Amino acid sequence: MDDDEILLSIGPSPVRRIFAVICFVAMAIVLFGLLLQGDPAFLWQVVFAGTAVASLWGAKRLYQGTDDDVELTRTELRLKSGRLLTTIDNVKVVERGPFAFKPSNGFLVRLKEPCGKGWAPGLFWQRGRYLGIGGAINAGHTRAMAEAITALKMDYMPGDEGLF
Repeated sequence: MDDDEILLSIGPSPVRRIFAVICFVAMAIVLFGLLLQGDPAFLWQVVFAGTAVASLWGAKRLYQGTDDDVELTRTELRLKSGRLLTTIDNVKVVERGPFAFKPSNGFLVRLKEPCGKGWAPGLFWQRGRYLGIGGAINAGHTRAMAEAITALKMDYMPGDEGLF
């Protein structure tokens, strides 16, 4: 078996991706509308304008970030674009519970050693010993990847049964 063979690849569907971007843009439009509608105090004008610009920036980052996929091989978790998120050997535990500090529809990977920092809105975030996968990705797909990482971590490699 090839260690570089892709076992699972997950990413947001085009519909989820566009819907998430539309939500950010709609929030910016509402905030600009509030800014232009009345005569709020100067402080509120600054708050509305700043939040609207931040929403547009967030929409741009979300659109760019969700253009990638997360891939799982027997030895590593990486992005389709080539960025290594972590190796399977570095995984300490995978948390999927309702009280885990994880992205929406996703899971949290606690690492043995820190693997740097990174963020792709709607796809993953990484800080120190924590890696969160999820956001705009289907919950069933992230659940399958979390279980596959756990199986790989336990050295449970069924192979012939068709799980991978």
